[in-house]
Amino acid sequence: MNRQEILAQIKNNPEISVLIVGAGINGIGTFRDLGLNGVDVLLIDRGDFCSGASAASSHMAHGGIRYLENGEFRLVREAVRERNRMIQNAPHIVSPLPTTIPIFKYFSGMLNAPLKFLGWLDKPSERGSIIIKLGLIMYDAYTGKNRTVPRHTVLSRGSSLSKWKQLNPEIVNTATYYDGLISDPERLALEIVLDAESETPNARALNYVSMVNGEKNTVILRDELTDETFEVHPKLVINAAGPWIDFTNHNFGLSTRYVGGTKGSHLVVDNPELRAAIGGNEFFFENKDGRIVLIFPLFDRVLIGTSDIKIENPDEARCTEEEVDYFIEMISRVFPSIKLTREQIVFRFTGVRPLANSGSGKTTGQYSRDHHIEVLSGDWTNLSFPVYSLVGGKWTSFRAFSEQVTDKVLAFLGKSRQKYTTDLPIGGGRGYPRSEEDRKKHLESLAAWTGLDQTVLRPLFERYGTRAEAIANFIKRGTDEALKSLPGYTRREIQFLVQYEKVRHLDDIVLRRTMLAMLGKLTKESIFELADILGESLGWDGVQRTAEAERTLRLLDDRHGVGF
Repeated sequence: MNRQEILAQIKNNPEISVLIVGAGINGIGTFRDLGLNGVDVLLIDRGDFCSGASAASSHMAHGGIRYLENGEFRLVREAVRERNRMIQNAPHIVSPLPTTIPIFKYFSGMLNAPLKFLGWLDKPSERGSIIIKLGLIMYDAYTGKNRTVPRHTVLSRGSSLSKWKQLNPEIVNTATYYDGLISDPERLALEIVLDAESETPNARALNYVSMVNGEKNTVILRDELTDETFEVHPKLVINAAGPWIDFTNHNFGLSTRYVGGTKGSHLVVDNPELRAAIGGNEFFFENKDGRIVLIFPLFDRVLIGTSDIKIENPDEARCTEEEVDYFIEMISRVFPSIKLTREQIVFRFTGVRPLANSGSGKTTGQYSRDHHIEVLSGDWTNLSFPVYSLVGGKWTSFRAFSEQVTDKVLAFLGKSRQKYTTDLPIGGGRGYPRSEEDRKKHLESLAAWTGLDQTVLRPLFERYGTRAEAIANFIKRGTDEALKSLPGYTRREIQFLVQYEKVRHLDDIVLRRTMLAMLGKLTKESIFELADILGESLGWDGVQRTAEAERTLRLLDDRHGVGF
């Protein structure tokens, strides 16, 4: 169903079993799991899908090796297992990533690490070769028999400098282990939404719909595109608003302090020398102040992050100039001969981790990344339905958290689980050819079936996996041409995204349906060309198209430091 059909259906019958407020990855994962198990569920977000905290990830599917030092063994075990499942279920977006730790000392941290584990120390300490080696042995053990990624290796100083020519010669070792690269997290989240809706009529998702308030058995919603309000009557509400959880509970008349989030900022830079220096490896290391930071390969760009700063209001989160200075300076820690300048920054982004508000962590790095459900119910709430608040969590563990939430909801509704998402492929990962030879055959077959040249099909396959077939079939049904300002894309491809992927604003396309903004591929000309294509599909007149282009230009400048 399209947006108008969903809205008409809800207004005609406002009775629903579950309302999910917040379409970040936790809300989206729960939406899919509930829908698959026969629950009629409505997912809403005041913005676009995966446009809040979940849009500010470090693009890593990781087990969290540093959580071992905090004693969070269950969390690491779960995250490593879920990392492996993401690589299996979404191979078009998630792939094994060699992660290298440059090590500057042999014995450092041998006393500090156990003291931190016991909670007796909060001062950052540099970890030496021995401590890192022990941690990696334990980390590898969590992967178990089903080895989706290789075991870690340790290289000597000489071998490390031979492999990475511009690496800091002050190192004593490097250690390389494997985690996962999520090349396009926002697309992964969107494809989960689309999968859920296509597989069950019980699951309906609306972006740009906000929750106004709730009382007794009624929740008032507002269509942010038309300003029209309407109501639903849920049996249960899931508050998946991430760092906005307490704000959302306040709209229900509930006073909570569940979340004590920290801000994480990143830069994306166009520095060919740095990109060549890291090759296909992420560099994950401890900066001089003890903060764990990363240098990450993202297509032909380099992603640099991340900060960990306490923040009260997530709407105020921006990547500050002080953070930019920090990121530029930290490059010299690992690659002292490479100079990074502000002019090479093509994109910056920041988000707030929805961590539990706890006084147990003495530093932000020690705040738990674990997840749990807070339940609000009873007469004192003035609500006839319970509210489940999803606190904490991380991108890698979304499926496991969603399963936990779904089991609790099913028990409340008196239903039994019918399906599991454990081995369920996601979007373009369904039927994905695993070997290079199989991918070649897949493209040849697709070319024969659609009549499109492989030069057209290959970029589609690289962007969308096996979902490229649906896009190719759409393209061949009309007249197509390359965009003047973005020759790697065509008009019909963009039209497909608009018509079939719930696009309502121009920034949905440039920030979340594609990587155009993040990779610094946009120009002012391309913004207006895309606005015209969206306008044709969505019925915008000339004034609306100009307004939408200007709105996107302001957003890119304010939120992401992108100016033209």
